[in-house]
Amino acid sequence: MSDAPSDAVPVDQSDAPTGTPVEAPAGGGRKPEGVLRRGWTTGACATAATAAAFTTLATGRFPDSVQIALPKGEQPVFTLAERRVEPGGAITAGIVKDAGDDPDVTHGALILATVALAAPGSGVVFRAGAGVGTVTRPGLPVPVGEPAINPVPRRLMTETITRLAGLFGHPGDVTITISVPGGAALAERTWNPRLGILGGISILGTTGVVVPYSCAAWIHSIHRGVDVARAAGLARVAGCTGSTSEAMLRRLLPDLPDHALIDMGDFAGALAKYLRAHPVPHLVVAGGFAKLVKLAQGALDLHSSRSTVDFGRLAAAAAGIGANAALVSAIARANTAKQALDMAVAAGLPLAEAVARDARATLVAALDPAPVMVDVVVADRLGKPMAATDPVLLGAA
Repeated sequence: MSDAPSDAVPVDQSDAPTGTPVEAPAGGGRKPEGVLRRGWTTGACATAATAAAFTTLATGRFPDSVQIALPKGEQPVFTLAERRVEPGGAITAGIVKDAGDDPDVTHGALILATVALAAPGSGVVFRAGAGVGTVTRPGLPVPVGEPAINPVPRRLMTETITRLAGLFGHPGDVTITISVPGGAALAERTWNPRLGILGGISILGTTGVVVPYSCAAWIHSIHRGVDVARAAGLARVAGCTGSTSEAMLRRLLPDLPDHALIDMGDFAGALAKYLRAHPVPHLVVAGGFAKLVKLAQGALDLHSSRSTVDFGRLAAAAAGIGANAALVSAIARANTAKQALDMAVAAGLPLAEAVARDARATLVAALDPAPVMVDVVVADRLGKPMAATDPVLLGAA
């Protein structure tokens, strides 16, 4: 995330994101000043732990540290935080995840790899230990019933075993069990339960590197949410800016299953652009007034550090629905979107309805030419619907 805007417009925090996608910031935080330290993904840590455990299995000696090769050429060195010989001769090694300066929910987690000999010719087999989830719904990058270890970490661990097996003259037929103490509790702060990943966190990472405040993992989670909804054959998904708007939609659409609700946070554009390539028949977007004003004005990233309310344009929108000159001038000088809305409501003007229509137009343009019907619902600060592009959506209000 970039630095705060220079114009100190107050930030409406009433619709903060509902939770934290795996390895993603919780949203709403400010990026610290100065150069930020990068970190390593759960996949990179699992690969390093696997390298250490297999080295010990093959040589009988625990290394003090291990170096691994990542997809873009980085070769980080990891120091072991745990080393253990298991009953039966399997070897466990552990790496503490360092996410650098990123506000990552798995920062500081202990990533354990237990490597055991397997039947000749079996190759590398992956297992989920305590704290690592199992996939229970289709649409994710690994099949149902498999450990939630994504394809790139699997490839990195397999390549590491192959390289070390050649170096040590070992056949390389092993079972790798990845565990994360406390991972089940961490997973409750991620999207995993909603995506059908049960029992713990996922082992993730396409590059092995955590770039602070890049939000790449959040957007990745939005994509996986769409994939799961499509695989389930859902006709409607709902993108919510936060917990308040999600709770509202649960009341308005009680038949909508959990895996249809996508915590898009500030990333309306990421959701729309992915749906453009991977469409579902109907998208409903819900959010607080201030965030949807920015969407109505054409912003697709709704974070306060990357887009702000244009009060001149908001005043013009009010004029378009009948505001008099004095009200238009007052809205143009407003300090917050809520203040502008309160003035419009006092004057009996449906400003929230105008914002809903314009927000819908922004999303339709971003989705074009995908065949996705779009509706928008505006929530007030207490989570009550103020306006919707389809009045039927307000039926349960």
